[in-house]
Amino acid sequence: MRVLVIEDEPMVARVVARALESEYTVDVSDSATEGAHRALDETYDAILLDLELPDGDGLDVVRAMRRAGSTTPVLIMTGRGDDEHIVRGLDAGADDYLLKPLGSTDVLRARVRAAIRRGGSGPPDVLNLGPLTVDRLGRVVTGDGKTLSLTPKEFSMLEYLMLRSEQVVSRAELLQRVWNMSFDPGSNVVDAHVARLRQKLRQAITTPEIRTVRGIGFLLTAKPEDDER
Repeated sequence: MRVLVIEDEPMVARVVARALESEYTVDVSDSATEGAHRALDETYDAILLDLELPDGDGLDVVRAMRRAGSTTPVLIMTGRGDDEHIVRGLDAGADDYLLKPLGSTDVLRARVRAAIRRGGSGPPDVLNLGPLTVDRLGRVVTGDGKTLSLTPKEFSMLEYLMLRSEQVVSRAELLQRVWNMSFDPGSNVVDAHVARLRQKLRQAITTPEIRTVRGIGFLLTAKPEDDER
């Protein structure tokens, strides 16, 4: 699952990202402009949003999302704790209000999980492709009823491939989505992780499988190879 943190204070952004990284792939934006673009152009399960951004009011980001029809849960992070500001935020379309300092990381994670459960029309919590099942909330993967032991990066990679099943996904896209890094043509980190993930899948099931599309990337598919010719 993916979460976007829109926060211009580097220390706060790092604390929030670290608190959530055990359960989510976390992207960080430090401005209202970039945050709004990512919130509208990319798919997230939840967004944590600071109100006082250097180039605009965070509430304008929420309003832009709601005008565009986005139902992604938004949790506002702010030091403004008076009733007037809370009412303004909720009326603008926010789903929850987190007062700074944010306090317990366990409570933060629980509030994000609750917001995701309550709303949004994003991808389903459980993804299925043939006998392969990915529980995005529980972070559990089963193949033919057998639980697979995956590292956090392997889980995030499989989750994204499941969201894009039967579509070719480039190495650059995986590197950006799973590692939040720009593509480095000299790095084999994606191929190495795919190889380990592919091996674990093959130990449990014969299909779906991850195929290499030469010169492009990878394809998670349940179709026999003959069907693609």
